[in-house]
Amino acid sequence: MKILIINGGSRLGNTWKLTMLVKEYLLLESSKVEFTEIHLKDLNLPFCAGCSSCFRKGHVYCPHNSIVQKIMDKIEENDGVIFSAPTYNLQMPALTKNFVDHLCFMLHRPRYFNKKGLVISTTGGVGAGNSTKNMAGTMKGWGFNCCYTLPISAVSWNNYVETEKHKRKSEATARKFYEDIQSKKLHAPSYAILIPYNLFRGMSFDYVKESEYATQDGAFWQEGNRLKRAYDAIVPLPIFKRLFGNMFYLLGRIMSKHMIVTYKK
Repeated sequence: MKILIINGGSRLGNTWKLTMLVKEYLLLESSKVEFTEIHLKDLNLPFCAGCSSCFRKGHVYCPHNSIVQKIMDKIEENDGVIFSAPTYNLQMPALTKNFVDHLCFMLHRPRYFNKKGLVISTTGGVGAGNSTKNMAGTMKGWGFNCCYTLPISAVSWNNYVETEKHKRKSEATARKFYEDIQSKKLHAPSYAILIPYNLFRGMSFDYVKESEYATQDGAFWQEGNRLKRAYDAIVPLPIFKRLFGNMFYLLGRIMSKHMIVTYKK
């Protein structure tokens, strides 16, 4: 089992300490778990320029793709991803937000359907629950099959000491994360995930090659059997969710005619 740890904090503080505790619990589940670490603070990733190249032409045209692509490849190579980032002002810090902004195109063109995630965050007071939920939702939007959260109120800015309660919670979360990856079971997506997935699927027809505002979305959804399915083929989808997804697919086709996203050519 291979697990990638992405550190979205600017230093190795409270959240990193908790992350290392989770790592210990995962190694207790199996000493054969292999870990790789990426520290966003060391990558010198410039701020997202908002140029929309990733949407229009494809993410390889991002001016910072030489950095972003390496992270994307590492996610692909691993079975699970732990995203570790502190909570600032009830949300993820700027370093993490900048990384997420660079991958915004994946909400339109998701992947990583066989990956499992875990988001870890601490805060001095309140808000970790909100930030971990937000990040987990983003990862599911990228295609992650399942994403667990571990929000902890450290009641400390720089001297966090894990309580017995926090240790039990961390151990239980680590075990669930490990067992889910180990099982290789793929869970059906929630209705909240099926809605944007199928809206973009339906709207893609107005962005295909040779259309007035062709984008990479148009090319992406035409590939393989994506247009024929309410979700990716490797993920089991009960019939009622297929019907639900296809309903929003049809809605997307109708909506698209009235809200074409333009760009300067």
